[in-house]
Amino acid sequence: MSTETVASVAPPKGKPKWLRVKLPTGKKYTQLRGLVDKYDLHTICTSGSCPNMGECWGEGTATFMILGNVCTRSCGFCGVKTGRPSTVDWAEPEKVARSIKIMGIKHAVVTSVDRDDLKDMGSIIWAETVKAIRRMNPETTLETLIPDFQGIERHLDRIVKVAPEVVSHNMETVKRLTREVRIQAKYERSLEVLRYLKDSGANRTKSGIMLGLGELEEEVIETMEDLRNAKVDVVTIGQYLQPSKKHLPVKEFILPEQFKKYEELGLKMGFRHVESGALVRSSYKAHKHIH
Repeated sequence: MSTETVASVAPPKGKPKWLRVKLPTGKKYTQLRGLVDKYDLHTICTSGSCPNMGECWGEGTATFMILGNVCTRSCGFCGVKTGRPSTVDWAEPEKVARSIKIMGIKHAVVTSVDRDDLKDMGSIIWAETVKAIRRMNPETTLETLIPDFQGIERHLDRIVKVAPEVVSHNMETVKRLTREVRIQAKYERSLEVLRYLKDSGANRTKSGIMLGLGELEEEVIETMEDLRNAKVDVVTIGQYLQPSKKHLPVKEFILPEQFKKYEELGLKMGFRHVESGALVRSSYKAHKHIH
């Protein structure tokens, strides 16, 4: 397998042209935006200012975050606040399910902050949210983008039991950079989580990594191979962008040609789907990953 590197670009003062996106438009987007504002619905799409919001909403896909907006971990790449989270809102599963119904979402992605402060790591609310969505939206398909639950199997079992179409857990970066990028996470633990999910009967597993943090091409390929060895079905690869000056800096902007190369390599490795591009995020084209 060739590992000839396509040159990348050192970060200039402005973003390269391939990272500039048009404002979202379209009838479906406008309709959903109106519903979100009218009913004060909370999606990662809006709160995270995702560049793909217009495209995803146009295809009937949206991402929702549960268990609050304060994380117990302090990853160097993530814009979510770190600190002491609020108490669990046990009405949240119904609220999320109702939001999905109001918006008419065909494929919902659910994610959450890490809740290491809870005995169950938040896994009970996770399972209840999937159940509530199923009850209220029986035609909606689901992806659960979960934390690692510290690798505790009984918590992971709750996710497997409610059987979302896709279970996702992100590696985020290569092995060498994990301690710096994901301070309280472990590379091998995340791999084991993905392997355990598949071995326990998860229908489809998925993971994602960000580029531009100083990783080498051979390290990216090694991570992709590790994911395939863990029987992961889908991988997403995108460009890291610094949320604020307090976060890790962008070391380089990866050229579109390099993303294309990773896509081709991933398909040769046997991934069912590979989404690789500067603007790719975890839930990009998520509705296609159930097939």
